[in-house]
Formats: sequence, C-alpha cells, structure tokens
Amino acid sequence: MQRIAIVCVLLFGLLNLIAPAAAGARLVAQVDISAQTMTVSLGEQVVYRWRVSTAGRGYVTPVGTYRPTRLHRMWYSRKYDDAPMPHSIFFRGGYAIHGTGAIRQLGRPASHGCVRLHPRHAAALYALVRQFGRSNTSIVIRR
Repeated sequence: MQRIAIVCVLLFGLLNLIAPAAAGARLVAQVDISAQTMTVSLGEQVVYRWRVSTAGRGYVTPVGTYRPTRLHRMWYSRKYDDAPMPHSIFFRGGYAIHGTGAIRQLGRPASHGCVRLHPRHAAALYALVRQFGRSNTSIVIRR
C-alpha cells in the first residue's frame, strides 16, 4: 500500500512539472505545399515532420492560417463517393487534414484539396489536437 502511495505522489509531482509547460504551449501544424511536408510543432519544439499530399492538378489546397473547426474520428466524403477520411481535422469548409490509404502518393500532389497524411500520422495529429484543443491549435498552409 505504501508503494502505491509513493508512486502516486511521484506521478503527481511529475505531472505538475510537465503540465504547466504543456498548458502554455501552442500546437502548430505547418504544411509546405511546395515540399509536400507537414511540420508539427509544440511551442518552439518540432515534434514531427511528415510527408503529405495536397491538391493535385486541377484542384486547390487553400493557403492561410486556420483553426480546426471540427474533428471526426472517421468521416466519409459527401463530395467524393463516400471516400473514407480517418482522423479528419476540418479547417475550412470541406477542407480537412486526414489519413489516407493512398500512402504511395504521399510526398506529391494527389488530393482533391485536402491534406492527406499516413493513417498513423493522422491519428497522432488528431490526438494532439484533441489534447491541446482546437483554440490552441493553428494550421498554417503555405506554398
């Protein structure tokens, strides 16, 4: 019983050290269309860099700075034949960051405008946005 109490006290102390730093940190997902990459930062610290697919020929991925407007663990496109969009983070109307099964296309333009990620990466980003909150998350898309 004493061991459990000691472990609880240690965990509580550790959480108190980590939580204030994380609470003030901003989550930023920056998409570089020309490089077809996403860099995820927490405060000043880069935590991930992933390949993405943005809009292919004839389509547009909107540039700008956005906040997530809604999140869906699984969404099916109403516009493109109910295409699955796992771990969707919508940021402007029907535009979202989401997982894709077309992982061989990552690193080059291929989407209808959304930002596609490897499913594992989409799940990780989705979890971070849920953890830090939509209001503390920025999505920056640039050319």
